Amino acid sequence: MIKIEISYKGKGFSSLLVKGHANTGEYGKDLVCAAVSAVTVGAMNALENPDDDFEIEIEEGRVSCIAKGEVSDHDEDVIETLIIQLKTIEASYPKALDIKERKK
Repeated sequence: MIKIEISYKGKGFSSLLVKGHANTGEYGKDLVCAAVSAVTVGAMNALENPDDDFEIEIEEGRVSCIAKGEVSDHDEDVIETLIIQLKTIEASYPKALDIKERKK
């Protein structure tokens, strides 16, 4: 199962952790894993100043994104779009994804 943890500080984004594997197909051919990876890494690439504004780690089976400070409107939009995409995947594959949101 892919576990996704999203944290907000006040009204804004604080952090995202995506970890695990969907295990819905053969390794390397798992479409759910591919979808989650594509939208998550795509969103990280769409951030305005990822090196300056975020601590991002991308490795096999894990993506972590932590805001260093206040997040720009553009980046909030990118992250909100990512969350909508992940929730859409979760709705289609509820046994493969688990999304938890929390406020700090």
